[in-house]
Amino acid sequence: MSRIRVPLSEVKLTKEDFVSDQIVKWCPGCGGHAILKAVETAFPETGFRKENFAFISGIGCSSRFPYYINTYGIHGIHGRANSIASGVKIANTGLSVWITTGDGDSMAIGGNHFIHTIRRNIDVNILLFNNQIYGLTKGQYSPTTPKGQITRTSPYGTIEHPFNPAGLVMGAMGTFFARVLDSNVKMMTEVVRESAKHDGTAVVEILQNCIIFADKAFSYLTDKEQKDDFQIHLKHGEPMLFGKNNSKGIVLRDNRLQIIKVGENKQDDKNILIHDQYEPDPGIHRMLGFMRPPEMPRAFGVIRAARFDTYDHLMEDQIDNAKKRSAIKCVDDLLNSGETFEVN
Repeated sequence: MSRIRVPLSEVKLTKEDFVSDQIVKWCPGCGGHAILKAVETAFPETGFRKENFAFISGIGCSSRFPYYINTYGIHGIHGRANSIASGVKIANTGLSVWITTGDGDSMAIGGNHFIHTIRRNIDVNILLFNNQIYGLTKGQYSPTTPKGQITRTSPYGTIEHPFNPAGLVMGAMGTFFARVLDSNVKMMTEVVRESAKHDGTAVVEILQNCIIFADKAFSYLTDKEQKDDFQIHLKHGEPMLFGKNNSKGIVLRDNRLQIIKVGENKQDDKNILIHDQYEPDPGIHRMLGFMRPPEMPRAFGVIRAARFDTYDHLMEDQIDNAKKRSAIKCVDDLLNSGETFEVN
């Protein structure tokens, strides 16, 4: 059962309540504009009080987000947004804490903080802007840049193996992972709303177009001729179907996910997987996260939303139990208890 303690608003909020008076200085055509729109639209639908939202960021184009949304926020330092946000949430569990970060900010210099925030399952929301490049510092390759990509720092093509954010989240024992395209504002809005409802660390990977340094990096997914075959939109409780007119399905065969054509074999049709985002075992979720074209479609939507204890709630329970057992109830008790004290 969810233990989210963010107070609900007594008045109905609208998108306009979250629109900042600051000039948005992202490049025209940057996917960040669509992400901002989705967040502004989703937040009133959470029902939370406006004053209980807090945005924390590091350094990068994505990290200017706290200026562009009308909530409380902290513009932190490079790679440290997740650790700052962890402290904010632990200090006040009544806040809905959001982290805006990039593939460089959280997966390079901030990689250690990223995986341990996820491992601890602190109730924060991470919006990971993945444009597969360093945008703010002018086009160096990042931990998610595809192998062979020519960039400012890889003139002959990068020879590094890129991170798959889904694999990193699953490997760090993540309880929530979703993936969306910045061009699909409707899905982004739905996923942001689902993220807010999740009790634990929620990671939303947003495939974001950097029009200056990595333009059309995801065009293979959005091309009209092939997007139906290269995308599968997952919904809890529904069969894993994709392709034009849902002509294809996903089955588990020989411990691998495989594609079948719907209607060719009745037994195959019966074996089409039903998406269960709440399944505690991450096995199928991990396989879904690793699928990529041309062999398999890329999975979008909420891939994993498992329910496990959170760090912040367990910490509060531990403090409450310690208070009940302790003879010291206030500072006066402590000062008058003698020169030493024991922890039992």
